[in-house]
Amino acid sequence: MTSLTETFTSAIDNICNKAPVLPVLTIHDPALAVPLAETLRDAGLPVLEVTLRTDAALAAIRRMRDEVSGITVGAGTILNGEHLRQAEQAGAEFAISPGCTEALYQAAEGSSIPFLPGVATAGEIMRGLEHGHTRFKFFPAQAAGGVAALSGFNGPLAEARFCPTGGIGPHNAADYLALANVMTIGGSWMVPGGVLKARDWQTITRLAAEAAQLKGVPD
Repeated sequence: MTSLTETFTSAIDNICNKAPVLPVLTIHDPALAVPLAETLRDAGLPVLEVTLRTDAALAAIRRMRDEVSGITVGAGTILNGEHLRQAEQAGAEFAISPGCTEALYQAAEGSSIPFLPGVATAGEIMRGLEHGHTRFKFFPAQAAGGVAALSGFNGPLAEARFCPTGGIGPHNAADYLALANVMTIGGSWMVPGGVLKARDWQTITRLAAEAAQLKGVPD
């Protein structure tokens, strides 16, 4: 019999396999949600993470879900069970945390949407495995050891797969994508804050299209 965690693992794999890059979005104005989602989708990035760092985040998620077809939108910066509940009610299709506590793991067990817990060390990965999780956000990626750390995890923690986020951009994205235990990478470089505020969709389209074409380059 397939467990709920296994079902969610399959769902996360399907989500992360849709594009090499997961845009991490901080939205201050809900009115920007729909045109931003459409721009990223049309440029080849259909999976979006809206961080719960602003008062507009939940409304942005709702508008994306209700008004934009062909995307998968999730909630990021999930810090506790209440955030997870709010994300579900807003229509988020997955949830991502920067780290994870026992309380948040327990809340995720009762969630209706796939959850990607954040980890930075081998011990944190092992704790996640004990809770039945094998898919993680590696954060903050560069500060936590980057490509070398993820490569090191691949031996003793071979069943774990990651979405590294933090300090990743066009200059090092291919290094991460070349790793066997990396599903996709998270980043915000294709949506600079000033460019989004100015509604410069042409620039966002160009940056997102370049990100959508990224591939891992083996050493």
